[in-house]
Amino acid sequence: MKRAIVLVALVAVGAAVSAYQQPPAGGGRGGAQAPRVVEVEKVKDNLFILRGGGGNSAVFVQANGVTVVDTKNPGWGQPLLDKIKELTPKAVTTIINTHTHGDHVSGNVEFPATVDVVTHENTKANMEQMRPVTGIAKPGAPAGPNIFKENGGRGMAKRTFKDRMTLGSGNDRIELYYFGRGHTSGDAWVLFPALRVAHAGDIFAWNNQLPILDANNGGSALDIADTLMKAHGALIKSADAIITGHMPSGTSTFDDLRQWADFNRGFLNQMREAKKAGRTPEDVAKTYTPPASFTKPANDNAAAAAAFRLLSNVQTAFGEIK
Repeated sequence: MKRAIVLVALVAVGAAVSAYQQPPAGGGRGGAQAPRVVEVEKVKDNLFILRGGGGNSAVFVQANGVTVVDTKNPGWGQPLLDKIKELTPKAVTTIINTHTHGDHVSGNVEFPATVDVVTHENTKANMEQMRPVTGIAKPGAPAGPNIFKENGGRGMAKRTFKDRMTLGSGNDRIELYYFGRGHTSGDAWVLFPALRVAHAGDIFAWNNQLPILDANNGGSALDIADTLMKAHGALIKSADAIITGHMPSGTSTFDDLRQWADFNRGFLNQMREAKKAGRTPEDVAKTYTPPASFTKPANDNAAAAAAFRLLSNVQTAFGEIK
């Protein structure tokens, strides 16, 4: 990865972790509304990354409309729409959600009801439940409000796919792929073939922090490395750059993706050895040393979140290893 991207990523650990939080649509202290700033990064002439308010959204401007990949946290759908209007007068016709988490799907409900919403079939099932996110929520935490049920089903997936789906044709073509479990059970990969760019969502959100293995929504420590390498093999000839779920600047490469898969495979192997030796998840989490390339938490809150995520991932791995 380019040095500049890495340096920016190091500064953003706390912000990246907090992006998974789902704040109410109202304001902050005393009801004050914090500004909702959506930042734009141009990837190609008709493809943009829109950052802020949750996961990285992609905006693909096509001949007859706009496709949006992921729509951020509650209350960020309208700011996202407003920013899109600054980029193009064309209407949004399609939303693709890469997975079920609230910081990637909640803005759906603020888009016109006529917009087509496409997800993997497992993601639709997960969106119907909106379970707490393993690694963020405490074990056994009750599910919070379901934004789709609160809005009468508005924003819910209208179409799904199992392994692969093609939307549009020619330069407007979008290809959707599912390679298996990882971050969740429904992580979709979005390819823009004419632009040679893919969007990975949160199965490849960072490569300088631990992943979130959301077992509540089908995530898997056993499968994630294989899933990542299936994506690598299938897409490397069709794309040069990858938009990740939370990288604060730039895009990633397929070399980065391979390194990320290698880390996840190495983590699983360490967990196999630890469980075979009779160690407990709590002991492993206390003594685990992350790779030198990983960031150090920026503050106490980020450190606590990282420790919680680590223990959760160890527990998930131990639960899957037989």
